Amino acid sequence: MKKTLRISITLVLYAATILLVSQQAALAQDHAAKIQEVLTLAHKYRQFNGSALVAENGKVIYKGGFGLANMEWNIPNTPDTKFRLGSITKQFTSMLTLQLVEQGKIKLDGKISDYLPDYRKDIGEKVTVHHLLTHTSGIPSYTGQPGFFANVSRNPYKVSDFVKQYTSGNLEFEPGTKYAYNNSGYFLLGAIIERVTGKSYEQALKEMIFDKVGMKDTGYDLHDPLLQKRASGYAKTATGYTNAPYLDMSIPYAAGSLYSTVEDLYLWDQVLYTDKLLTPQSKELLYKPFLQDYAYGWIVTNASFKVKEQSIPVITHGGGINGFTTTIVRFPNEKHLVVILDNTGSPNLNRLGQNIAKILYDQPYDLPKMSIAAVVEKTISEKGPVAAVAEYRELKAKQAATYDFAEPELNALGYRLMARGKMKEAIEIFKLNVEAYPKGFNTYDSLAEAYMNMNERELAIQNFKKSLELNPKNTSAVENLKKLETPK
Repeated sequence: MKKTLRISITLVLYAATILLVSQQAALAQDHAAKIQEVLTLAHKYRQFNGSALVAENGKVIYKGGFGLANMEWNIPNTPDTKFRLGSITKQFTSMLTLQLVEQGKIKLDGKISDYLPDYRKDIGEKVTVHHLLTHTSGIPSYTGQPGFFANVSRNPYKVSDFVKQYTSGNLEFEPGTKYAYNNSGYFLLGAIIERVTGKSYEQALKEMIFDKVGMKDTGYDLHDPLLQKRASGYAKTATGYTNAPYLDMSIPYAAGSLYSTVEDLYLWDQVLYTDKLLTPQSKELLYKPFLQDYAYGWIVTNASFKVKEQSIPVITHGGGINGFTTTIVRFPNEKHLVVILDNTGSPNLNRLGQNIAKILYDQPYDLPKMSIAAVVEKTISEKGPVAAVAEYRELKAKQAATYDFAEPELNALGYRLMARGKMKEAIEIFKLNVEAYPKGFNTYDSLAEAYMNMNERELAIQNFKKSLELNPKNTSAVENLKKLETPK
């Protein structure tokens, strides 16, 4: 009797396990189908052209490619297409830094001058490695220098020469007192890594991270070597695409020089749950948020949605570099992962990633809509900004459900116009966005920046102040106001 009972219980448990596994499989399939629908629509509306991978509870449930990796040869994007990562590079630089801290070669409270003795002493003896990692150094970011991309970014530089010429400016604030996103800081970290290891940044990455993880499709994206399945970068226009402006990859360096695939970034995500690269104590430091939720190469915060009134921790970072935008979103409690890599500079990857995350958590999500910015941009090119503004207002009144009227739409368009030197058109678009989102601090900040570039000083000051009124933590507005209000 007892043996029969044990067999019965075993059969019941086995049946329950089979049922649970089948339910989980069915749920994963449902999630994958919804993700496919979202990405398909995003591609249809020219909001996504690239590759994506989604993992649920540590297991890949979706991966796919959309559009073309090379538009001139009609080569499609696939999960093993290699994309430039932009600032996702920073999490690899921070990993190298902490590995060297564990080896005793770098100290987090060590000063720049401890490792780069030729660096200017007045700043080098004040700024620490911790400040560089957390964007709190006060050193000006080289990518924010006027005319940098137009005049400098195509030229190759030795690390030491670039450090001296472009990452050694006067402090904008006292180190540790403020947060200001800063590519100079991570460039300097790369220089420090090279100095203490005696190896190139590229070699140190390969030996200390990529080889250990098995990331065979990840590396430093140099122009000269032949690289199989490398995506070309494109810039979106009103009617199609153009090749993205050339960028010498010695410029982004340890702040943004890497390439990878969605599949390799899944391997990266998985190894971060182990102690293979760092001790638990160092990983705790890696993910400890400081000012503006920025940790060491990662933003550590909570998701934009809650589940049963509970916040969902998220570890994330995005990237943007000529022709490419990227995002990696990790949910450590459930081991969920969303990776999206795009080779057309699409500005909507964060929203796309958020909607995919909502699918994983069975939360309400939005399907992509047609881009209102694409319509407005086309009308500007054909009929001018006055006609475009009128069309925007009419479509918003009559077809709000058809088009995407979110704040970033016009904001991204305004910056595209600025990049092409169409400053008057950009100002009209930023003004329209302020009209549509009068409580959005970023709309005023963008309009102020356009006025500043047009040397409309009083209008720039007025709009930066309005932006600060709406968001006192807008550090870029504070710094720009200082520049504008300082007598020359």
